[in-house]
Amino acid sequence: MTEDAARRGRSTRRAFGGGLLALGGAVMIGAVPGAGPAAGTESGSGGGPGAGIPARRTTLRHGSAARAGLLAPQLDRLVTEAEAFLGPSPAHPWYAGAVLLAGRGGTVALHRAIGSAVRYAGYDEETDTGIELPPERQRPMTGDTVFDLASVSKLFTSILAVQQIERGALDLEARVAAYLPEFGGGGKGDVTVRQLLTHTSGFRSWIPLYREPTREGKLRLLWEERPANPPGSAYLYSDLNLISLQLVLEEITGRGLDVLLHDEITAPLGMRRTRFNPPPSWRPDIAATEDARPPWSGLDRGMVWGEVHDENAYALGGVAGHAGVFSCAWDLAVLARALLNGGAYGPARILSPASVELMFTDFNTAFPGDAHGLGFELHQHWYMGAMATPRTAGHTGFTGTGLVLDPTTDAFLIVLGNSVHPVRSWRSGSAPRVAAANRLARSVPVRPARGRTAWFSGMESGTTATLALPPVPGAARLECALWWDTEPDADAVFLEASRDGGATWEPLPFVTVRPGGEPVAHPAGAVGGWSGRVWHRLAAGVPETARGAVPVRLRWRYTTDARYVGRGVYVDGVRVLDAAGRPLFDEARPADGARIEAVGWTASRD
Repeated sequence: MTEDAARRGRSTRRAFGGGLLALGGAVMIGAVPGAGPAAGTESGSGGGPGAGIPARRTTLRHGSAARAGLLAPQLDRLVTEAEAFLGPSPAHPWYAGAVLLAGRGGTVALHRAIGSAVRYAGYDEETDTGIELPPERQRPMTGDTVFDLASVSKLFTSILAVQQIERGALDLEARVAAYLPEFGGGGKGDVTVRQLLTHTSGFRSWIPLYREPTREGKLRLLWEERPANPPGSAYLYSDLNLISLQLVLEEITGRGLDVLLHDEITAPLGMRRTRFNPPPSWRPDIAATEDARPPWSGLDRGMVWGEVHDENAYALGGVAGHAGVFSCAWDLAVLARALLNGGAYGPARILSPASVELMFTDFNTAFPGDAHGLGFELHQHWYMGAMATPRTAGHTGFTGTGLVLDPTTDAFLIVLGNSVHPVRSWRSGSAPRVAAANRLARSVPVRPARGRTAWFSGMESGTTATLALPPVPGAARLECALWWDTEPDADAVFLEASRDGGATWEPLPFVTVRPGGEPVAHPAGAVGGWSGRVWHRLAAGVPETARGAVPVRLRWRYTTDARYVGRGVYVDGVRVLDAAGRPLFDEARPADGARIEAVGWTASRD
């Protein structure tokens, strides 16, 4: 099953201006502006476009929030907020239970299980209630509970494909029909491997392969399927892309996808609880999924527990490119750490740093809002929340799973929930994922540019917060430090001036300079979106006023819509200088600082 409906209506993504050079089937990274320095550099805690894929081989261990460079109270709130979704959300629980894992660098600072792995025996459609098992047959969630990952499985198929690209056995720009001649039927002859990995092949979201009783019949449906859009002309998330890629991989390697998964990823990384078709001995440790029967399911299977939930993956024998992988939070954290390490974990290397960079590079700049690397989605606030940056990569699964990697802060988040237990209609949207991602983003400190605290806008959605200075003479100059990260094209911070004591406000143009950068003018007096998560110097001229007129007032106004937020806005080191450079106002002076009027802003150490 897919979550394509949730993928609509998203914000604009960064532009990809770099080049990719294909030589003999191997893809090499060219100049990619904003993609960061060469591998081998460390990811800075402040992040930004200069944060690259590090080459170190950090391994994981449990540790404190402080050891991870995270704020413990924020991680505590992450758990509290996640537990709220065990109750009505809004009518039914979003999940029966979940496993939450969050970390930074080599430290897993949060690994917590909540709720139930198995709670229901079935679903009563007439009363819209779950039929609970007797208490002695219910199973609590544990940190080691194994989940059906659903579409998160696509990441494993994508990694296997990039491995073959790296080895020269697969060409990213080659036509799929060059490997599978039958694939070219139905007008798909020009579809490329890259288009499968970036969901630009033109395939519709899915087709009911499970209705065909034989493998040959299923393949015939795929071969005859006609694109919904001309290849390369549109983004449309589709399971068929990764099913097709599975067939390519099996053709060029002579091995099944399950064998490739084991040999090329899970065995080298020591991911012992990750596989297709878990054996019956695993069943007690697996989270149950859905009471699967028509009309909401294409197959009548009863309560699914220990077998793949997705109908097409089930009909393909449990091994499919789009779904079917089972795993636990710790194993996924190992995979996340390997990718953030540049493809290595301990002594094992599954990808080169250049290949990881390729997976985290946006190929879909022609389709704003649908940023996509090879297999990985990029910059998606709808489930990455405030962790979303142009380089944040991840994926979700229909069963309630999700993985988010943020190279700019070296942080990773795994939320595994059984949200279709007992039935898929009980949950909608992605609120628990967003809430957890927002809280992990907030747990990465932003240290003040000057002094012990900086003014912080907060991260509330659907709000307006103002930070106003006391009246100052005109013809002066404002200086401060500004840090911002907001939902693109939705939330922004405005610098405004009032010449009538605050009755009306007008935009005040300003200039910002990032470390090592050139001045950038903001004539509309506003900034928003991604700024690199670094402090910028800001300067603005204070409007002149007539002699004897009311002194000018200045304020910052931060506004957010009702949907998603970024990490927020910080203002620090505020000064107003006269023409000779003498301070008329300096918030570092206690008497001046006490005159700032903050509504929704707080003085924050982090």
